[in-house]
Amino acid sequence: MLLDWLRQYFPYTNGIASHDVLGKLIALIDPVEFNGCFAQWINSLSELTDDEVVAIDGKSLRGSATQYRSALHLVSAYATQNRLCLAQQCVSEKSNEITAIPLLLDTLDIQQCVVTIDAMGCQTGIAQKILDKKADYILMVKDNQKGLKQQTQKVFDI
Repeated sequence: MLLDWLRQYFPYTNGIASHDVLGKLIALIDPVEFNGCFAQWINSLSELTDDEVVAIDGKSLRGSATQYRSALHLVSAYATQNRLCLAQQCVSEKSNEITAIPLLLDTLDIQQCVVTIDAMGCQTGIAQKILDKKADYILMVKDNQKGLKQQTQKVFDI
């Protein structure tokens, strides 16, 4: 029985709290503070090895949209060798991944890692933040950076 298992951690003399009480309790948690604590915990568990690839990508959460708000969009950092999501950052409804990626990078210890990001994150500020954290990067170049794309094609004679 789950109650017996739970009682090894807390007495639960009045039984387990109801779904509603647990929901109200969870709603009181500051999401920003929780995210910071979660990232610290994950960073303490994971040992990123040199040259670990940390893939940063954004996704819209299916089924999270309502008639009153658009779908929740998150940017995640995934350690490919550890197979572990290191951290996530919510993208503001009136923003995009370009503003969320630097906030996500602030929570990560990525020294000696290789960070990959799709074309949305191909920004000089993001690249500099990765370098400041003593990591390397691979950024996708598409038509959102026409000059850089042309220079890259010229270097590789494409």
